[in-house]
Amino acid sequence: MKKIVLLSNLVLLLALVALDIAYIVEGTLLLKSFASAMFVLVGAVNLAYAIKTKAKLQFPILMLVGLVFAMLGDIILNIHFIAGAVLFAVGHVFFFVSYCMLEKFNYKDLIWGLVIFIPSMLLIVLAPIFDFGGALMETVAVLYALIISLMVGKALSNLIKNRSLLNIIILIGSVMFFLSDLMLLLNVFASLPVVGIICLALYYPAEFLLGFSIFTFANKNQAVDTNKNKPHQPNKNMLPQ
Repeated sequence: MKKIVLLSNLVLLLALVALDIAYIVEGTLLLKSFASAMFVLVGAVNLAYAIKTKAKLQFPILMLVGLVFAMLGDIILNIHFIAGAVLFAVGHVFFFVSYCMLEKFNYKDLIWGLVIFIPSMLLIVLAPIFDFGGALMETVAVLYALIISLMVGKALSNLIKNRSLLNIIILIGSVMFFLSDLMLLLNVFASLPVVGIICLALYYPAEFLLGFSIFTFANKNQAVDTNKNKPHQPNKNMLPQ
């Protein structure tokens, strides 16, 4: 089953990239919706694999819920920016909590989050290139920056504690998500050229990595269970002669 799930992830990744490129070219909400649904499907397929391998389901379920909110935020953002940002923020909360299922929360997680948030906040508040059109939108941007910074900070803290492939994938996905949102701010509120394309080029692969992390988690769990179930092999050197 592992090979089938890996192949499914590869097919979904190719489909996601194709839809991403199509959306960059055409820019229709329908294509964006299909692309967003694709990374939720990645999460769902990998959750099914986690269930099959009898992995603990707290992390996979929370991650999938985060992906669903990201999909909703992605779609609604084109209709109502603040509502979309709120949905994205809720998704980041679920991502943060899912990361806490891998490594227990402690104050150092917040420190790393603040290290990321403070320069982000200063950029939003002080950079003259931004035109938020009022205090409300600027406040939304700052609060959103705080939530996503805490998420990325937790991913970084997890990797520092445990340098596993799972935590590497999660950190890369989280950082790409963060950078895509920065590009989104520059595109919407600073009207800089090209950054919109960079945003999309980062965003969908980031979501795929977060969805794929469920497979990595389940596969790691299966490897641990397999090792536990192996019969003990006596050391030949310790056998009586």
